[in-house]
Amino acid sequence: MKRLLAAALLALAAASAQALPPPVAGELARPRLAGEGRFSWFGLAIYEARLYVGAQGYRPQAPEAAAFALELHYLRSLSGQRIAERSIDEIAKLGVGTAAQRQTWLAALRTIFPDVENGTRLTGLYLPQRGARFYRGADLIGEVADPLLARAFFAIWLDPATSAPELRARLLKEAAPQ
Repeated sequence: MKRLLAAALLALAAASAQALPPPVAGELARPRLAGEGRFSWFGLAIYEARLYVGAQGYRPQAPEAAAFALELHYLRSLSGQRIAERSIDEIAKLGVGTAAQRQTWLAALRTIFPDVENGTRLTGLYLPQRGARFYRGADLIGEVADPLLARAFFAIWLDPATSAPELRARLLKEAAPQ
């Protein structure tokens, strides 16, 4: 029975890892789905989010310790500019960076995020001490070489002070190291 359960868990982990774009999965040691949830705003479903971690998992007390990926599967159309602006608004609510830094970050994010529609899949890959890479499907759409911006961006979902605490809890459900 234990062998069957172990085999089923390995198959599930493999299936979860295959859902990631290959370049993202290649950056995570033994990638697995940590958690998922839906983000809605005033009752409108905006996207479904999935957090993928490697063997080291994700530790809220040390979020910069290991690479991880956050996938957003959009359920409606949004402009890339609006996504960038909303990201910076959320970073400001968390109190990260100066006003000048956030303006620089906004300019960088505007160059990365495309317009999305229902079904668009964007994945952000956090790379400790290096920054982040962003993908649309399997295609690289941009990179951030600023570790502070990368940490601030993913804090939108993973920081204890996030404006979406229920989504955070769902994303981190199985994120501990294994």
